[in-house]
Amino acid sequence: MDISAQMLIFATVVEQGSISAAARSMGQTPSAVSKQIGLLEDRVQYRLLNRTRTGVSPTQEGQNLYEKCKAMADKFKEAEDLILNLDGTPRGKLRVASTVAFGKSQLIPTLPKFLKEYKEVQVLLDLTDRDVDLQAEGFDAAICFAEQRKSPDTMVRRIMQSRRVLCAAPAYLERFGTPANFAEMAEHNCLRVSGTGRRNSWYSVEPNNGQSFEASGNFEGNSTDVVFRAALAGLGIARLPGYMAEQKFMSGELVQIMPEYAPSSTEIVVMFADRRNLAPKTRAFIDFLVRQFRSSPESSNGKTAAAGR
Repeated sequence: MDISAQMLIFATVVEQGSISAAARSMGQTPSAVSKQIGLLEDRVQYRLLNRTRTGVSPTQEGQNLYEKCKAMADKFKEAEDLILNLDGTPRGKLRVASTVAFGKSQLIPTLPKFLKEYKEVQVLLDLTDRDVDLQAEGFDAAICFAEQRKSPDTMVRRIMQSRRVLCAAPAYLERFGTPANFAEMAEHNCLRVSGTGRRNSWYSVEPNNGQSFEASGNFEGNSTDVVFRAALAGLGIARLPGYMAEQKFMSGELVQIMPEYAPSSTEIVVMFADRRNLAPKTRAFIDFLVRQFRSSPESSNGKTAAAGR
């Protein structure tokens, strides 16, 4: 194997954080990947990786080499995408990031339809509630809330709006009663989302013109999906996206509290790189999302809001 191939393998190992994970992503065996890393280290006469039981990390020399290898890998991917998309047909691996709650409840159920329509596309989905750097992490698109857009070098298209609702399981309300206002809410166990304080500041209307309440209780989850499941288990009162809670209202597994609750709205968007020649696979995916969700009841509902991430 020539040095350029070894450099691509090395870049993948550093990005994946382990030889076994890199091997899986490339369809190779860990022993084959480890051998190529060893040959590359012999060639440059430096140890490039610190190896531990939990994975690998680059040495200082390895970090310097990784930056060069990463640049080469990016150029290779650009060339590969160019060749794959010369005829304008969507094809190839599509790397997508999405917030956990939206990904589980909305995106994944629609993927069979997308993949049936675009048979030459393979979706690699990463569900995460952290802020994503599209270019640095190699994602083609990321679905998030509009306020999560940090870089002016990315483009966004609106997918839908999401209203927030307050709710709890019937079992919880039978034990502790149903609050009628925010003052009574202070006496209840409110389920929190980990992270910045704004996720747990529940406003009745616009933040500067209405009641507010700081959610507090004995449970905190690292995503809206975790809080959703905690609410179903009867742990307390949750603030959830309407698109997650609506079916549970219909089934009786959750009960809406204070239906008049009407906080300010936000938008769920898809972010993508600001590139003039957007890959057909990415363009097809973005257009699909807009078609799929712009006409949904949640998007057209007048009471929209930012659900917890």
